[in-house]
Order: sequence, then C-alpha cells, then structure tokens
Amino acid sequence: MIEDDIRSDTMTQSCRDGKSPRRAENHASGEGSMQGKEVVVSDKLPAPKGPYSPAVKANGFIFVSGQGPVDSETGEVVRGTIAQQTELVLHNIKLILEEAGSSLNLVVKTNVYLDKIEDFEAMNQVYASFFPENPPARTTVEAANLPLGIGIEIDVVALAG
Repeated sequence: MIEDDIRSDTMTQSCRDGKSPRRAENHASGEGSMQGKEVVVSDKLPAPKGPYSPAVKANGFIFVSGQGPVDSETGEVVRGTIAQQTELVLHNIKLILEEAGSSLNLVVKTNVYLDKIEDFEAMNQVYASFFPENPPARTTVEAANLPLGIGIEIDVVALAG
C-alpha cells in the first residue's frame, strides 16, 4: 500500500514538473517493503490499456505484464493469425526488456495464454524463433475470453541486465 502511494506520488510529481513519467523509482523503507522498485515504460510502445505497469524492475528481476498483439505505432490491436500475433507480442516484450536494460536472452520464465489451445503449434514455431538457445521455463494454457478479443497474451520474468 505504501509503495503504491509513493509510486503514485512520484508519477504525479513528474507530471507536475512537466516531465514524462517514463520511470518512477520507489525506495520505500520499512519491514516487508521492496527496495528499489522501478516501474518501466517505453515510448516505443502504446500506453497500457488499464491500470497496470508494462514492467516492474525489482530485486534483480524484471516482471513484464501480460502483453497482447498491439501495434506499437498505432496502438491498435492486431487480429491476424496466431503466428502474426505471437510475433508482435514477443517483439513488444523484447522492446520492453531492452528499455529495462535486459533482453530476451535473460528471460527465465514465460506464461503463454492462448484463446484456443489448437493454436499451440503455430504459436510454438514463432516462439522458438525468439528463444533459439536455452529457452526459458514456460507454462502454456488455454484461457478463453482474453481481453479485447486477442488470441494470445504472454508475460515474462527476466533477469535484470
């Protein structure tokens, strides 16, 4: 709760100062608090479509929120084939990780949510091209009714670079 308030205050102060709230650091102290929490956003991607951070860097890890197939230039959801959607999602995750100082090579865990599990093979072919060596641990599940009618959503945990 305190961390949320501090982040909110930091973001609000950035906006009041006329600065873009690209990164908000949280150095809350006290028992149970997370030292050095940093919200990571990227000008290369559209703003989130809800009240969440695209990624959070904390304790040597980067936690990337679930990403859907959103065109980074237009902010529009792309409803192509599952292969096209997977390519776009992983491209956007790559951009977020790079903004945070990390890379796909440092991803340790992914969660893949497919609207239809029948799309697994098509998704897997594209996924393998992004993680050709030493792929991260992965969970893939069917998740009906993904937001905005998308066919795939992926979240990742990576080591901070």
